[in-house]
Amino acid sequence: MDALSRKAAQEDVVQYKLFLIQPDDCASQTNHEQRLTRLVEDILAKVAPLLMKYIWQHQSFNLNYQPEKDDIPAHVGGATKFGDNIEDEWFIVYLLQHITEAFPELAARVEDNDGEFILIEAADYLPKWLSPETSENRVFLHRGQLHILPCLSRSNTVGIPKDTVPSVPQALALLSSNAKDCLAIPKICSVLRKRLEGYPEKSTSNLHRAHCFLPAGIATVLAQRPDLIAPAVSSFYLRDPVDLQACRGFKTFPPDTRVLTSVTFTRCLYAQIQQQAFTPARDSGFTLPARSDPQHKSYELGMKLAHGFEILCNKCNAPSSEPDAPACCSPQWKGFLENLKRNGYFKGQLEGSAPYRELMTSAENFFRLSFSSTHGGLSAGGEVLQLLQNSAPFDLEELRKQESQLVPADSDGWLDFNDRDLDLMLAERNGGVCVTKRTQEKDPGKGKEEGEEAVFSLVAVSQGIKSFLSATSSHKGAELPWANSNDPFSFDPESVASAMDKLLGKTEEEAETLDDLRKYMDQMDHELMDTHIGKSFHQKNRDKECPPNSSTHPPKGEARSQGEKAGVPEEEEEEEEEEIQPLDVDLNLLTNLLESLSSQAGLAGPASNLLQSLGIHLPPNNDPS
Repeated sequence: MDALSRKAAQEDVVQYKLFLIQPDDCASQTNHEQRLTRLVEDILAKVAPLLMKYIWQHQSFNLNYQPEKDDIPAHVGGATKFGDNIEDEWFIVYLLQHITEAFPELAARVEDNDGEFILIEAADYLPKWLSPETSENRVFLHRGQLHILPCLSRSNTVGIPKDTVPSVPQALALLSSNAKDCLAIPKICSVLRKRLEGYPEKSTSNLHRAHCFLPAGIATVLAQRPDLIAPAVSSFYLRDPVDLQACRGFKTFPPDTRVLTSVTFTRCLYAQIQQQAFTPARDSGFTLPARSDPQHKSYELGMKLAHGFEILCNKCNAPSSEPDAPACCSPQWKGFLENLKRNGYFKGQLEGSAPYRELMTSAENFFRLSFSSTHGGLSAGGEVLQLLQNSAPFDLEELRKQESQLVPADSDGWLDFNDRDLDLMLAERNGGVCVTKRTQEKDPGKGKEEGEEAVFSLVAVSQGIKSFLSATSSHKGAELPWANSNDPFSFDPESVASAMDKLLGKTEEEAETLDDLRKYMDQMDHELMDTHIGKSFHQKNRDKECPPNSSTHPPKGEARSQGEKAGVPEEEEEEEEEEIQPLDVDLNLLTNLLESLSSQAGLAGPASNLLQSLGIHLPPNNDPS
């Protein structure tokens, strides 16, 4: 499909669709819609335990019935804006993998404004025919595994031509009848498995708990809805001068009611609010202790969060005085609750007990947010005001008594990320060689082994660039040495014979032209030998056999004078000068490459980019000379 005809995808938004792999053609449209609607309830009940305590950057995972449109059949789908937190996008990929494994009748597609971002992650192992232009409607998650519809070829009779964009029904039919042939190769599946490694536990380890001095109203809201921390941080992070005008009086959250409480962030949210410098206005009422005070960070975090919540509430209208209808009034609640019980959500807790009531409250909140029929469409600020309105008046003395019972705050040492950590991460990701000087300093007894490793790394640099230069390229650009082709090899004897005849069948005039060209090139080499350009190259015989202070083999530029002193005849010296020694290509390559790296001063540049694309990572230059 032409790139201009594609619908422009929103920035930082992931879109996902779940299709029935074998739709019931005999069923009426009403029955089909009812089946998909029931699937929404079953799916949300299945993934509810994973989602209830998850804090999203902007929007949560959501599913709704999508009617048939153009050539896309009716399906279940949704879209989530993940903003700066890329982990939200990959958590959704894990959810889709989990859903298609639990519901084998479904196949999922997922993409963002970059297109098939799963394929981007496994770009080093994709077949050559697969590109952004040929991947449309070919990539699916089915039965918990990645499937790529193959391309028709001489060796593969199952698939779709690469220049044909399959419709969704065609793709689903091929996937249904040839699931094994459509399964992605093990290397691609391994990349996806490694990227999703650690989920769903990773969603918990990505949280950060910090102590904050917050107005009591905010502490009350976050105790009921911890996920409202995300819109508050975004409001502060994206504030403008007009927003800050609402923070002069702090009508909603007065600073004199501050209490110390534990707040749960995602690491992305914590980094956004912690790393941004901000000084409150004098008339805001917020004062901070000295930076040397142990609680300075808690006061500063609380001050920033208070500004975010105040801005959030100032942008919305006052909520209705009528309370929301309870979740049990919805016709979908009963089926949703039964699915939760069937999936073991309540973990055997006795009905009516405190743990059971806590789980039930979380389920009701999730139900209100996930089902549009019960969600009133309130903004985040409206939800905060509604929670304040429906909550009982808070007791400041009671809240301050709870300060001594807070769980310890997490260390934010993960914010400190140096170039050493970055090098190790890149080396691990790209599988390159990273030789560091620090290991030699820690264990000087391994000098010989480390020296061999360093030599090996330099050899790897030389061999890697040679492999890169000798690799086959196409009109699409240079190809990496490990990007092997999966296309069948074809050999045309007539074309090869014709090419050899043209190459070897030279006329006398062509032979004379080649001889003249060789003479001209030799003459240029002789003229360049005594120039700065010629002296800048290392030659094999002269550099290896001639010591710098040797008089029997004089260096360039002093051949005549030193030759006469050593008793060498002038004629022999001239013949020796005329002999052009071969260049040491490896030594010249490494010398110039290391000089280029040194001139980059640790920044990005052509030399480091080339080495990184080859999977080679060298340590920083710690030699002052």
